[in-house]
Amino acid sequence: MNQGIIQTIDIKKHFAIGRQQLVKSVDGISIEIYQGETFGLVGESGSGKSTFGKTIVGLTNPTEGAVYYEGSNVKDLSKKEQQRVNREVQIIFQDPQASLNPRMQVGDIIAEGIDAHGLAKGKQRKERIYDLLERVGMNPDVVKRYPHEFSGGQRQRIGIARTLAVKPKFIVADEPISALDVSIQAQVLNLLNDLKDSEDLTYLFIAHDLSMVKHISDRIGVMYLGSMMELTNSQKLFNEPKHPYTQALLSAVPVPDPTISRRDRIVLQGDPPSPVNPPNGCKFRTRCPHAMEICSLKAPEWKEIQSDHWTACHLYS
Repeated sequence: MNQGIIQTIDIKKHFAIGRQQLVKSVDGISIEIYQGETFGLVGESGSGKSTFGKTIVGLTNPTEGAVYYEGSNVKDLSKKEQQRVNREVQIIFQDPQASLNPRMQVGDIIAEGIDAHGLAKGKQRKERIYDLLERVGMNPDVVKRYPHEFSGGQRQRIGIARTLAVKPKFIVADEPISALDVSIQAQVLNLLNDLKDSEDLTYLFIAHDLSMVKHISDRIGVMYLGSMMELTNSQKLFNEPKHPYTQALLSAVPVPDPTISRRDRIVLQGDPPSPVNPPNGCKFRTRCPHAMEICSLKAPEWKEIQSDHWTACHLYS
């Protein structure tokens, strides 16, 4: 097994709503992401996926818990070491139009990190920008142009080049293809796969499209209302889903080949509960077709039910 590059210990991120209410966006997640892998993270909108990713890269501080990078608690590092982590842990944002400064030229956008970390100047800086554009499939001649002059897919390539500029080791890809046309999604996905190999990268790939996540991920975690429901390797998750929530999500995945029978559709009853007032016990119990009395009395334990297959469900207590 590869060494863990990122480890989270009981990470919680709560947001105050008014004086007395809390939104438990991330509510106690402990996972390890191994060097060189792509860890997929899926779940419905509002499940806390993006908040978890932003907590890992330091865009928001956890309410409780700790993030470890290469075995060290990020909070305990010296200022110099924290600067190194800030450079080596990066994020690709969901909306390329919103994440690129419309008043800056492409070359300066890509060079923001280079300048901030003092990685290159003058001719070397210019060559680095050109090289990054070529790596993401863009013509270096675009350095003087502005973000509004490009398509969504091109803007996302520019955003990826900006992320690569500081030579990161770990990247949170926060739904990087969801804002793109379907015809462009596969191109960007293949680009990310190629860059992973050529740059020796590790990804946390956040998405809601399970078929896309299966294509790119080594292991997949499934989130619901701020909690992790299931985690295992990609093949096992699709072939042997254990948690009722995972089974319901997979039953809704379209099957493109009409000669292949699809799973029996599992239709969940009702809407997801409010994150301000989640159900007691198991958070999924109000929509679960297998809910038992114990599900309302006690939150299920996060446990390894098979080798490298984790879930939180009373069915496996």
